[in-house]
Amino acid sequence: MSPSRSALRVAVLTASLLLVVGRARADDFPRFIVPGEEQAMTLLGELHAHHHARASSDCTLWDGWLPHATLWAAEPPRQRYRASFLRRRIDDEGYVAMQQHRGMAHSNGWPFPAWQQSTGSGWHFSVTGDEWATQQLGLKALVPPGGFSIDGAAARPAADPVRGMLLDVDADRATITTPPFRCGTIVAPFARVEWGAEKLPAGASARLRWQIEGQEGWQPAAGVPLPLPPADGTLVSVDLPLYREPGYGGLLTGYSIEIDGARGATVALKSVITAIDTRHPITNALFIRGCAETFAWTGDLDFLRRSLPRMRRAARWALAEFDVRKEHHVVVRWVGHDGRTGLEVKPDGTKRLLPGLGVGNNYWDLLPFGGHDSLATIYLADALARLADLEAAVARHPEWMIPAGAVPSPDGVTDAAFCPDELRSLVAAIKADFQSRFWDPAKGRFVGWIDATGKAHDYGFTFVNLEAIQYGMATPAQATAIFAWLDGKREIDGDTARGADIYHWRFAPRATTKRNVETYCWVWSGPESIPWGGQVQDGGAVLGFSYHDLLARLSTNGPDDAWRRLQAIIDWYAEVKEEGGYRKYYAPEKGRGTLQGGGPPGGLGIDEEFMESVLVPQVMLYGFLGFEPTAEGCRIAPQLPSTWPELTVTAIRIHDSQVDVTARRDGSVTVRRRAAGTSPLAIEAGGAVATLPPETGAEVTLPAR
Repeated sequence: MSPSRSALRVAVLTASLLLVVGRARADDFPRFIVPGEEQAMTLLGELHAHHHARASSDCTLWDGWLPHATLWAAEPPRQRYRASFLRRRIDDEGYVAMQQHRGMAHSNGWPFPAWQQSTGSGWHFSVTGDEWATQQLGLKALVPPGGFSIDGAAARPAADPVRGMLLDVDADRATITTPPFRCGTIVAPFARVEWGAEKLPAGASARLRWQIEGQEGWQPAAGVPLPLPPADGTLVSVDLPLYREPGYGGLLTGYSIEIDGARGATVALKSVITAIDTRHPITNALFIRGCAETFAWTGDLDFLRRSLPRMRRAARWALAEFDVRKEHHVVVRWVGHDGRTGLEVKPDGTKRLLPGLGVGNNYWDLLPFGGHDSLATIYLADALARLADLEAAVARHPEWMIPAGAVPSPDGVTDAAFCPDELRSLVAAIKADFQSRFWDPAKGRFVGWIDATGKAHDYGFTFVNLEAIQYGMATPAQATAIFAWLDGKREIDGDTARGADIYHWRFAPRATTKRNVETYCWVWSGPESIPWGGQVQDGGAVLGFSYHDLLARLSTNGPDDAWRRLQAIIDWYAEVKEEGGYRKYYAPEKGRGTLQGGGPPGGLGIDEEFMESVLVPQVMLYGFLGFEPTAEGCRIAPQLPSTWPELTVTAIRIHDSQVDVTARRDGSVTVRRRAAGTSPLAIEAGGAVATLPPETGAEVTLPAR
């Protein structure tokens, strides 16, 4: 690359950075400054700004990544995430809702597998708000009463376009019975009823019964209590866990809803469906992490007072639901989540689909993580460690007026404090179990999960192994062995990608290194029809998760190795920018790979819904600068590559302050306040502690140790 072309590229990229940042002042969005690496830092800054603009979601799936990447960089994400976490749904038991778009399964879970994909049944009297199902599954509204048998109420001739079938109750008891259907209870662990009511008398009640082929009458005799909706007409979804009921098993053939004491009310029935359990076992852990990071970065005590009881409740539910105190790892026993594949490939190559098996458990939603789940264990261990630190901070600061006892939060949630030392002991036990249980000594890497039959599933999951290192779940020897595999110093028999081919996509390692055509949720029924690398979860790659690679390299091989990997990503990004962006660079005629996003499947996750791409530049803050927000201020532990004389990260928002931080080769650190704050910040670096005064321009330098 010629110097003249390099200078031109820097000028163009600087201009585009200002356009992306928008209304913010040119110096108000963070910059990364390394003397002698101006071109690389400009490119990295442009990538940061480009992806930061879209890095926001109310979906719990991204709670571990997007707040981490955005809370420090701009003010709007702080307000968005504060509001998002405070309104995040937590059910009566303590499960934190996923809150992706509406789907045709558990209302608090992932949108699919839908009943239409599951040999189940469903009836929808309104499709308003169900755009995904309308587009993907051809969902259409039924004409009332849609084959239902209704006693004690009269269905209005026309459905409400939003609320669905309207029933005027004219008897003391009303019964709503579905048309006959037939499906295995394995695809109907939940019955989902979405409904509303007006003028509902006090004391009204409802219950649901079902029929099983070969059993006489409706089961159970007393029915399962069905929570009534509010009397103001608000639509609510109720997910009844029928799988917990005695005798619920076999072929399901009907539902019947019985309402007592509702004479004079109007009931709106939007839908009734057989629902797959599409909850993910990671949501509670990610929610805890996101809330902890929101407080650490903002210092918002009102947020903490309102959130901490919810975080405690989420932690207690996860510990009990997944038997963590006894097993020291996450064991998922939900229907469809035991880790078995939903595809049976016979010796002659023919295939049989197994609806109900292989339901997704995390970001990698086609893969049947579950059973003994390594990724869920990683995330929960991290969440518990963060909660322990937060509980310790609360104990250090009685002036925060956050009691340790079971005191209700402003929204009525009550939960008692955890003992930090007990949580830390549990985390240590989880790590020890993880290092033994999920490690394959023959291959020198961690497996993805172990299913209910005891079979370990390993397709060379690079993301599992890199996140295990990043989150401190791997021993130093295990981390070294993992990078020997990833960097091609050793090869593993049976893997499809070996040596340099593991980094075929340049911006990230392949998500998996072994071809998988047999272990998926049943809805992904033809994996062999897509070439190796043509699907993100089978030899493809995700840009954002290079962040895990970078941090894992930093902790295992040191800053020079992490910088070499980041340079390779920056060089790739420079080529992408020269050709006009991701979609032009990966245009089909270029033959460089297929982008996923905006609908069609592909092998590369970079733009569109891949909001986590904003993670990559965070290595500058959390990795090389070693910046960590704390309850009192921040902790800084730099790890600079040998060719960097210093690193400055500007415009870091910490509590109510904005600071620039410079770390130097000699180990000294300088923190300078950009604008006045309301209180001093405690700065820890190199074993020393200093206080940054609240005045504008205040500066402290902590000398090298």
